[in-house]
Amino acid sequence: MDVGLDTDQKTLSIKQEITYQNTSNDTLYQLLFHDWANSFSSKTTPLGKRFSEEYLKRFYYAKDEERGHTTIESVVEHTNKPLVWRRYKNIADIIELTPSAPIAPGTSYTVIFHYKVKIPSDKFTRFGYHDNQNFSIRYWHIIPAMYTSDWQVYSNKDIDDLYAPLIDYTINFTLPQAYQLTTSLNENNISFNEAQNSKTVLLEGQNRNKVNLFIETQSSFYTFASNGVQFVSNIEDNDLMPEMKSVAINKIFSYLKNKLGPYPFNKIVVSESDYKSNPVYGLNQLPDILRPFPDGFQYEIKQLKTITEDYLERTLVIDPRHDAWIKDAFHIYLMMGYTDQYYPEMKLIGNLSKVIGLRWFHAADLDFNDQYFIGYKNMIRLFLDQSLNTPQDSLIKFNQNIANAYKAGIGLKYLEDYLEDDNIVAKSIKEFYSENVLQPTTPESFKNILTRHSQKNIDWFFDKFVATDTKIDFKIKGVRRGKDSLTVTVVDKRNSGMPVSLIALRGKDFVSKTWIEDIQGKKKVKINNDDITKLVLDYDQKIPEINQRNNYRNLKWIFNKPIQFRLLQDFEDPKYNQIFFMPEFDFNVYDGLTIGSKFYNKTFIRKPFEYKITPTFGTESKTLLGSAGFSYRDNVAEDGLYVIQYGLSGNVFSYAEDLLYYRLSPSVSFYYRTKNRRSNERQRLALRSVNVYRDLDKNNPVETPNYSVFNARYTYSNPNLLHLTNYSFDYQLAQNFSKISGTFNYRKMFLNNRQINVRLFAGAFLFNDTEKDGNFFSFALDRPTDYLFDYSYLGRSEETGLVSQQIILAEGGFKSKLAYQFANQWMTTINADTNIWNWIFVYGDAGFVKSKNVSPKFVYDAGVRLSLVADYFELFFPIVSNNGWEISQPNYSEKIRFIVTLSPQTLIKLFTREWY
Repeated sequence: MDVGLDTDQKTLSIKQEITYQNTSNDTLYQLLFHDWANSFSSKTTPLGKRFSEEYLKRFYYAKDEERGHTTIESVVEHTNKPLVWRRYKNIADIIELTPSAPIAPGTSYTVIFHYKVKIPSDKFTRFGYHDNQNFSIRYWHIIPAMYTSDWQVYSNKDIDDLYAPLIDYTINFTLPQAYQLTTSLNENNISFNEAQNSKTVLLEGQNRNKVNLFIETQSSFYTFASNGVQFVSNIEDNDLMPEMKSVAINKIFSYLKNKLGPYPFNKIVVSESDYKSNPVYGLNQLPDILRPFPDGFQYEIKQLKTITEDYLERTLVIDPRHDAWIKDAFHIYLMMGYTDQYYPEMKLIGNLSKVIGLRWFHAADLDFNDQYFIGYKNMIRLFLDQSLNTPQDSLIKFNQNIANAYKAGIGLKYLEDYLEDDNIVAKSIKEFYSENVLQPTTPESFKNILTRHSQKNIDWFFDKFVATDTKIDFKIKGVRRGKDSLTVTVVDKRNSGMPVSLIALRGKDFVSKTWIEDIQGKKKVKINNDDITKLVLDYDQKIPEINQRNNYRNLKWIFNKPIQFRLLQDFEDPKYNQIFFMPEFDFNVYDGLTIGSKFYNKTFIRKPFEYKITPTFGTESKTLLGSAGFSYRDNVAEDGLYVIQYGLSGNVFSYAEDLLYYRLSPSVSFYYRTKNRRSNERQRLALRSVNVYRDLDKNNPVETPNYSVFNARYTYSNPNLLHLTNYSFDYQLAQNFSKISGTFNYRKMFLNNRQINVRLFAGAFLFNDTEKDGNFFSFALDRPTDYLFDYSYLGRSEETGLVSQQIILAEGGFKSKLAYQFANQWMTTINADTNIWNWIFVYGDAGFVKSKNVSPKFVYDAGVRLSLVADYFELFFPIVSNNGWEISQPNYSEKIRFIVTLSPQTLIKLFTREWY
C-alpha cells in the first residue's frame, strides 16, 4: 500500500494492492470490502442516521468539508484490467466487487484500488483531524470483509465493531517531514525527499485486524518496555512521575500475561482517543482537583481498561457485532480481578469514604467493583436491559457502552461463585485465549472449555443468563422449623431458571452455604438448624437481581430488616428499610419561598414502589403547605403492555393571594413499547380522577369552587432528532361539563438544516354548564387556566407582571394575548414555525374560537422565537396579530412571552435522552 498525506487538504492518496486468500470451502463470485472512511460522507449513511438517533447534532449541522469521504478513482486486477464495482445494496460504506473469474477455495486473487480519502473532523468520534493540525485516524482504508459461510459485512455505526480477517500489511506512508507518525505497526525504514520536504516510512505487520495512525507535529506519546513488548501511549497523568507510570504498566502487562498469555506482537499503542471512546465511567471522570482516588490509581485503571481492551480486540477474532459479549465478559472480569488483587480495599468513592459526613452513607461502604453491578442494575430497574447476544447495533447506547459489558463481567463472577472454585473460570479463560489467539473463534468454544472443567451443569449460564433478558428475583417465601432442621421455601419470582445460594447466619457468623438449583417456580430445601438467626439469599451479592430487598428472613425478630434514616439520597442497601430526608425549596409568587423537608425512599436506582412526603412552609403566605405522592410500577412484560403504574398524589398550595387549593388524584397508567429497544416509540393510556378543593374568594365568587374531574388520556410519542411525532386524545368528565380534545405535533429536520414544527389542536365541549364560573373551565388560546393543576406556573392567577408572561404550549398554543382568549364551545388552532438561522425561528399561529352566543372568530399571530434550549428555555417576540402590529405598540416588553423549565427531573432528561 502506498499512502500520501496532504495535511493542508486533509486527504490521503492511496494505491492499495490487496491479495485476497479464499480460506473457505466455497467458490466466491463476489468480493466485499468495508469502506468505513466513506461512512462520514452524508447525513443519510448508516453512521449519519445513527448520530441522529442519538441526538448528536454536530454531525447533522457539520459543513461538508468536515465530514470526510472516499473517492474511488479506479479498481483493477493485477493485469491492470478494470473491474466492475458498486456500493453494496447502495450502502455507502460497503463495496461489492466482481472478479474477472470465480475464486476457488484455496486460491487467491489480487485487486488494486486507487482512491482518495478525505479525513473527517475529530469532533464526531474523537478520531480525524484536530484543530491543532494533528491527526488521529482509524478505519482510513479499504478492508476486506470476513467470509465464513457467507459475507459478514457491517456498516460503521460508531460502535467500533469492524469485522475483518487478519491482514499482513506493507505500507509506504509519505508525510511532511515536520510530522511524526505513531502506529502499532513496525517502522522498518524511513527515507527522506528533501525536494518535497517529505519522508516515507515503511510500515509492516502481520496478522493485524486494524491500523490506527497518530500523526502529530510534536509527538505526545511516550514509550516503555514491558514484558518484551514496546508500550506506546499518550494517556497522561501529569501528577505521576515516569518511573511510577512504568511500574504501573509493568504490573498491568504481568497481570494480563498471567491471566491470558503473552501478547503476540512486539508493540502496543493505546491513545487518549481510544480511552475516551470507552472510558472508565464513574467518579474517576471528575476533574483532577475533585478525584478522590490515591495518586497513580486513576492512571493505572485508565491504562488497565484501555490496554486490556486492545489486548483482546487485536488477538481474538470474534464477530464483534453478534458475539461482543464474550470479549466484554473477559474485559470486565479481568478488571475486577485486577482491583481485587492489587486494591482490595478500594471503595467506590475512594478516599471520600473516610470523610466525616460522607462515611455514614452506604455509598462509602461500596467497593470499587460494585460499580459494575450498579451500572447494570440501573438498566434492569428501568426495564431497559437487553440480552448479551443482542447485536451491538440493536443495543441502546447505555447498554452498548456500559451495562451489557458489566452484565457479562459480573455474570462470570456469578458463575465462578456457583462453581465454588475460583480457578475454573480463570483457567478456562486462559485456555480459551491460548487455543484461539489470532484464530477465528466463537463463544461456543469457551462454553466447551468451561463445560469440560466444571463439575456442575452450566447450561443455565449460556441459555438463560446470556441468551435472554429474563430478570432474576429470588425470595424466601417461608421457613418451617423442625426439631433440628429448617425447611426453607425459595421462590424464583420471574422463572429465571438460574441458581441461588442460601446463607445461614448465627448473629454475624457464617454457618452454612447451600446452592439451590433447578427452581421450578418454587423449591423447598432442608438445612441443619444450628441455632440459626438469619437466612439470606445471595449474601455476597454476586447475582444481579432486580430486587435484593426480599432476600432476608430474620428468625429471631418480627421484622426482617431494621429501618434506617439517612440525610440525603443514597445507594440502596438491601439490608435495611431506608428512609431519606433532605431540605426542600420551591417558589411561587403567592407562597413565596417554600421551605420544608422531603421524606422519601427513592434511591439512585429506581424502585417499583416509591413515595415522597414533603411538608413545607410558605414564607410569604405564612402557611403550612406540602405534597405527597405514592406510586407503584408493575412491570408486566418486556414489550407491548410492559408497565402498569398506580399512583396517588396530593398537594396543598396557594392558587392566589391568601387562597389555598387542595388537590387529591388517584391514577393508573398503562405503558406500551415496541420490541426494538432503540426505538423511541411509546404509547400511554392514563386514567385519573382529579379532585380539587379551593378556598372561596369573597371578591370573586364562583359557582364551582370544588370539583372532581375524571380524565382519560391516550398519548403516542416518537421523538427523534430528524422527525418528531406525537399526538394525544383527551377526555374529561365532571358534574357540569364534559369535553374532548386532540393535539398533534410534528417536527422535521431537512437535509439543508431547515427545520419545521407544526402543531394542531382541536377541542370541543360535549356539554358545558359552567357559565357562572366564567372561563375557568374553557379552552384557552394562549394561557390555560390549568384547573387540573398539572402545569408548573410561577404565578397561575397572575394577569399582569413578568410571571403572567410565562406560557405553557398547551390547548391553543398562541403567544399573543388577544381579545378572544377563551372558548366555551369549541376551538381549533394550528401553530407552526421554522428556523431562519440556528436557534432563531419565525412562528405563526392561526385558528378559530367559538363560544356560546358568539359567532366563530378567526385569530392569528406571528413573531420571532428564540429557542435557546428547545422546550426548556425559549423567548417569543410577537410582531403582528389581531391586535395589529404589536412590535410598534407601547409597553412592548410586556408582550414578550417565555417558556422556562425549573424542574430538575425535566432538565435531567435533556442530558440523558441520547443514552436511554
